[in-house]
Amino acid sequence: MTTVTLAAIRDFIGQDLGRSHWVTVDQSMIEQFAACTGDRQWIHVDTDRASKESASGGTIAHGFLSLSLIASLGMGLGLAPVDASAVINYGLDKVRFLTPVKSGSRVRLQLSMTSVDPKDNGSMLIKGNAVLEIENSQTPALVAETLTLVVP
Repeated sequence: MTTVTLAAIRDFIGQDLGRSHWVTVDQSMIEQFAACTGDRQWIHVDTDRASKESASGGTIAHGFLSLSLIASLGMGLGLAPVDASAVINYGLDKVRFLTPVKSGSRVRLQLSMTSVDPKDNGSMLIKGNAVLEIENSQTPALVAETLTLVVP
C-alpha cells in the first residue's frame, strides 16, 4: 500500500491508481439496498419473475447500488492522504451505466486521477476517472468522473 501525503498528491495526476479487491453483489446486498432506498422494482427483488421475464435471466443490481460502491472500493485502495483531516465525496460527473450487474456477479473499481485543483482554504478538489469492472465481462458496469474534496 502506498503512503500518500497532501504535498505529494499531484504526483499521481495521470496515473492509474490501481484496482480494488473484488466484491460480490449478491441478492442480499441488492435487497438491503432496495429496503434502504424504497426502490423495489421487480428486476431487482423478484427473483422468480426476473428469471422468467428479465433479459438478463435474473435480478440485477440497482444502478445506484453499483455507483455507491465506488466510495468504499476507492477508499480501500488506500490512497487517502495520511495527513488529510477529511476526504469528502464532492460529486460525480459523466456517469454512464453501461452493463447491468447481475445478482451474484463480482465487481471491482479501477481508478485514475486526472487533476488536482487547489482551493483557497488549502483543500484540494481531486478529479478522477472511475470504472466499475464486472468479472468476466468486456464491458464495465459503469464509468464516472469522480470529484473528491481533500481537507488538510
